Amino acid sequence: MATFSKPDVPQFSVDVYQNEFLPEGGREVNAVVTVTSTGGGTSGGRGPAGAGAAPGAAAGPSAGVVIMVDCSGSMEYPPTKMRGAREATAVAVDALRDGVSFAIVAGTHTAREIYPGNGGLAVADAATRAQAKQALRKLSAGGGTAIGTWLKLADRLLSGAEVSIRHGILLTDGRNEHEKPEDLRAALDACAGRFTCDARGVGTDWEVKELTGIASALLGSVDIVADPGGLAADFRSMMENAMGKEVADVALRLWTPQGAELVFVKQVAPTVEDLTARRTEAGPRAGDYPTGSWGDESRDYHVQVRVPAAGIGQEMLAARLSLVLPRPDGTSQVLGQGLIRAVWTDELAVSTRISPQVAHYTGQAELAQAIQQGLEARKAGDMDAATAKLGRAVQLANASGNADTAKLLAKVVDVVDAASGTVRLKAKVADADEMTLETRSTKTVRVKK
Repeated sequence: MATFSKPDVPQFSVDVYQNEFLPEGGREVNAVVTVTSTGGGTSGGRGPAGAGAAPGAAAGPSAGVVIMVDCSGSMEYPPTKMRGAREATAVAVDALRDGVSFAIVAGTHTAREIYPGNGGLAVADAATRAQAKQALRKLSAGGGTAIGTWLKLADRLLSGAEVSIRHGILLTDGRNEHEKPEDLRAALDACAGRFTCDARGVGTDWEVKELTGIASALLGSVDIVADPGGLAADFRSMMENAMGKEVADVALRLWTPQGAELVFVKQVAPTVEDLTARRTEAGPRAGDYPTGSWGDESRDYHVQVRVPAAGIGQEMLAARLSLVLPRPDGTSQVLGQGLIRAVWTDELAVSTRISPQVAHYTGQAELAQAIQQGLEARKAGDMDAATAKLGRAVQLANASGNADTAKLLAKVVDVVDAASGTVRLKAKVADADEMTLETRSTKTVRVKK
């Protein structure tokens, strides 16, 4: 384990879990890498002033937040949606730390900044929070939905602010019907790496794949709030999490020796997120994979490397993993490091042992895939395939102790025997239950160390 730190940046530690032993001729090396960040130099400034922070408490890192609220016509049906969105945004504004820059955007088929309304961001204090909440009272529903325009306005507002952490919160209740899918894709490509964004769907008339795609591209969280009454608590939690971030733009840098190649890099906890295709070159035989912003938290990554075959007794460094933070001068600061090794042996009992961490997260990734494929088959009317896939998901959730996912699955299938994955599809499933299972399918349970 290697640990690095400097003032005002959290301390990062890197732990590598693997079975480094391969049989003669073996080429596939798997490792689970746990990255933990603790105790940046600004922990005194986490609490929002609106929640009673001590006067003169140490300020957190400079941050900008844009809240994007769906104001399309459907938000009035039922009226509790628009009311819930106004109340939730007010709660999020109250959770802003003093000194954080912020704006509120009303999203329809166009995007409009409703506060502060001057093409920039306001700085959070008692007065601006009160003004923002006053502006929220004027929010009304009417128009279509073009989420790409909301994201582009958020990007313009955030890019004009001199802040180190840029974050968005996006709420919608419907499908992105007033722009082409390629327009949304282009907006996401333009915003990726510039700010992170949490996405929430309220009600059951929105498209799960659209919102999960937004959160994935912008390295944020995604969830369903089926009942508008739950929005305020969810927004408070999201904003408090955003206020806890202490360092942005951290990348996972992987170097491999001559002859070795990276097969994949996946975040596997707290959610499954395949980062393989997001590689940007970072010098000879090295590539960077984005991880977004960090506060006090821990995440797990599964790395698979293919190495050249070697003989008994030989060993090699299969990959070197570094956490890096870009500096303004174009260089990088190393925050933590870990090594992935390969050792060839003729001891069968040693070389065939699978690391418990690798086995666990391989199962969690399969669980997410089985749920998504099962729900797709169910929508397509292929009940045999749906039963098989969702049955496998029940089996995997049961074996790994993923109780939350098991409960969600039990609302979609009748479980006959969890251990064997024997299930029957329910004849009737509430839209909210099916959408919750799909939205949360990538949430994993941590391996017991």
